[in-house]
Amino acid sequence: MRLDPANYTPEHFLWQFEDGIGRITLNRPERKNPLTFESYAELRDFLRDLCYVPDVKVLVFSGAGENFCSGGDVHEIIGPLVQMDMPGLLDFTRMTGDLVKAMRDCPQPIIAAIDGICVGAGAIIAMSSDLRISTPRSKTAFLFNRVGLAGCDMGACAILPRIIGQGRASELLYFGRSMSAEEGERWGFFNSIVEPDALMEKALDWAKRIRTGPTFANAMTKNQLNTEWDMSLHTAIEAEAQAQAICMKTKDFERAYRAFVAKEKPVFEGD
Repeated sequence: MRLDPANYTPEHFLWQFEDGIGRITLNRPERKNPLTFESYAELRDFLRDLCYVPDVKVLVFSGAGENFCSGGDVHEIIGPLVQMDMPGLLDFTRMTGDLVKAMRDCPQPIIAAIDGICVGAGAIIAMSSDLRISTPRSKTAFLFNRVGLAGCDMGACAILPRIIGQGRASELLYFGRSMSAEEGERWGFFNSIVEPDALMEKALDWAKRIRTGPTFANAMTKNQLNTEWDMSLHTAIEAEAQAQAICMKTKDFERAYRAFVAKEKPVFEGD
């Protein structure tokens, strides 16, 4: 059965849906919105289901209170992991990686609205989003090294260098230090920095711009951004030729042409 976004009630995060815009909010503000085994799994399954929900055009991911996400819950995740055997640990690390796959595979662009603490798995969620808006007080850290783990967690060694470059990614992953909002914007991690009271307004403004755009074509863009990572230039150009030819058969493409001829603004419908 297809997920109904207007009537979906998750157990481990908040969900709001209106006019094509879905809002995911991590909601444990008293602990800076950490993740648990259950919230990881529910987010993964929910994002997988969104592949088949065209009514949702764009997602905004945020945290309740004044923080984005403090990563995996120390008592509910880190403690139990110390006691697990290798097969159990591998099940867990594959599940967390599946959340990133689900974020990248869902056709809806994801906007991360980041305030305050954004560390560990929270930094990974921000990294895996398509667009990132920050506040001046945000602190982002891929702190796996600081707890005795490798920086290669949930795709960080694949995705982070593509956003900020190999050297800067290496610095964050080897040292586990916090990246300030100013550094993040200068390095290309953050698209924009706004004051905390304007964060959601900015995120929703961007979401509305995406929602009113050619959403089928936007989904195609996200798909190509994903699939062209490991393509040769010639293969990528051919893939884009095929993708663009498909988009040229959409009604949105025809609407844009007719609007141009009529000197009007096109109204896209995603078909």
